[in-house]
Amino acid sequence: MQQLEHKEFKNLIDGEWLACESGTYPNVNPADNSDIVGRFQDSGQAEARAAIEAAQRAFKAWRAKPVTARAAILVKAAELLQERADQIGQELTREEGKPYAQARGEVLRSAQTLRFYAIEGQTYTGETYPQDDANMLVHSQPEPLGVVTVIAPWNFPISIPSRKIAPALITGNTVVFKPSTDAPLSGYRLVEALVDAGVPAGVLNFVTGRASRVGETLTASPEIRGVTFTGSTQAGEAIHRSASMTTRLQMELGGKNPLLVMDDADLDVAVDLTVKGGLALTGQACTGTSRVLIHRSVREAYVEKLLDRIAKLKVGNGMQDGIDLGPMATERQLQTVLEYVDIGKKEATHVTGGDRLTGEGFDQGYFISPAVFTDVRQNMRIAQEEIFGPVIAVIDVDSYEEAIEMANDTPYGLSASIVTNNAKLAHHFVDAIEAGTVKVNRTTTGNLINAPFGGIKQSSTATFRESGRAGLDFFVQVKTVYRGV
Repeated sequence: MQQLEHKEFKNLIDGEWLACESGTYPNVNPADNSDIVGRFQDSGQAEARAAIEAAQRAFKAWRAKPVTARAAILVKAAELLQERADQIGQELTREEGKPYAQARGEVLRSAQTLRFYAIEGQTYTGETYPQDDANMLVHSQPEPLGVVTVIAPWNFPISIPSRKIAPALITGNTVVFKPSTDAPLSGYRLVEALVDAGVPAGVLNFVTGRASRVGETLTASPEIRGVTFTGSTQAGEAIHRSASMTTRLQMELGGKNPLLVMDDADLDVAVDLTVKGGLALTGQACTGTSRVLIHRSVREAYVEKLLDRIAKLKVGNGMQDGIDLGPMATERQLQTVLEYVDIGKKEATHVTGGDRLTGEGFDQGYFISPAVFTDVRQNMRIAQEEIFGPVIAVIDVDSYEEAIEMANDTPYGLSASIVTNNAKLAHHFVDAIEAGTVKVNRTTTGNLINAPFGGIKQSSTATFRESGRAGLDFFVQVKTVYRGV
């Protein structure tokens, strides 16, 4: 693989790759902080304004472009992502830390997303309405919003922007895309593929930099007709306060996702779902399992099996074979998780893990061992606050009813799952749980490309869903036409 150390990556504004006057910042490998993956533009208000203005100028022509032509560009970009999956996957691992197989899979999933919206967008039309006047036709007509801002997180730095940018483009909008400062290269490669596939100048603009410098311009400017954001609830609230009344908002935010384990559950399945949902991706998934609400009668056997499984997990550099957990994505996130581990040790029973790993292969990275706490009570911070790391809080319950009550007793409502062989409980759970993504005998993580995704309560603005055909709705406004004939 070609080394990118100290290579400078520029913004894309109005079809040109441009540097900014305020300089660059380093993109650091979390598995080895001496490895600089590349340098990116530390953009400011001037670059954000230029990108918005370029998108405005490009909107009229892009909107008028036939949807089949827009679809062809998405399909070509998907082909390029697939061809480049090995390289982009390695770069993703270097900048974000997840194991290479998962990183490459994310790139391929992003290609699938582009293809999905290329197809769905060509059948996304309005409706006709019956009425009594034989000389009149009434129909609805979806039309693009205009300039849309896409702000993506670092944990899925190519798949999340793909599921935002693809529906925005296919419906005729122009885009200003700001990736996370902590994993911008994957987003750069997505934009590069779309440009190579034929996206015209100004239709897609790419601006890197700190939210404190460019965020307000990209979210509060009156020319911005839509903001689609994935990140923390705190950041989402700030965007909500700053945005114009005429700016449409789509936000997927934090979570404190429960896995309910009933007394009839297959404990091997429960442990597998806990590890895959709560520890894979080093716990850095918004839908990751953070709480396990388990029937008291099976808790001891479950914890024993869980600890045995955790002892076999291999933590290390995601570019190495056989790695189960990579590093935390940033030093800041590592420190946050270590602070929560200290909190948990004061609140509950610390069973294992939560240590910063040291020694050969670890000293220059942000590695942590998976942590488990038992005897966790509902009012504890580790039971209520999003940690975003490999920390499992085990909470005892005496009944299914108590488990449901505790599962819903949180400000979040993103994802939830139950492990049971009781069909009646599973059926009731689907209706009773307060979450936007509900699963039975499956991990809390993961969603289909062709199915709607989103949360409720403080996990979302609860307005427009992402993914699936429903993911197109955010990017259009509907015009109702009464046409005399």
